[in-house]
Amino acid sequence: MSKELYRDTINSKLTGVCAGLAHYIGAEVWLVRILFISAALLGGSFLVLLAYIALSLMLEKQPANYVESLKNQQEHKLKSKPWQAGQSPEQLLNTLEKDFEQLEHQVRGIEAYVTSDTFKVNREFSKL
Repeated sequence: MSKELYRDTINSKLTGVCAGLAHYIGAEVWLVRILFISAALLGGSFLVLLAYIALSLMLEKQPANYVESLKNQQEHKLKSKPWQAGQSPEQLLNTLEKDFEQLEHQVRGIEAYVTSDTFKVNREFSKL
């Protein structure tokens, strides 16, 4: 399932358009709301209001299991917003340490192969 644009009625203030847009682009909801309000106050009030109404009528409500299905598809175990994940900083650091240890092990394996005689022989054969 790819990321789709929905109205987020769970985190909404009015119809969920700003919350849905924020979730879609990966921004904070308050920032999108401030951008909408700022655009309306800086002279584009009719267009912003028209766009908001059009989006609230065109966009479907977010399905109940949409966020959970996206989280299940993520490969990495860490959340993009650790303060909302419910994990302590120690747990996040432990997870990062384990990930970096695995990466370091993989890099060491690559270094060992590249500096080995086998790699040099294979490289010379591939040049022929």
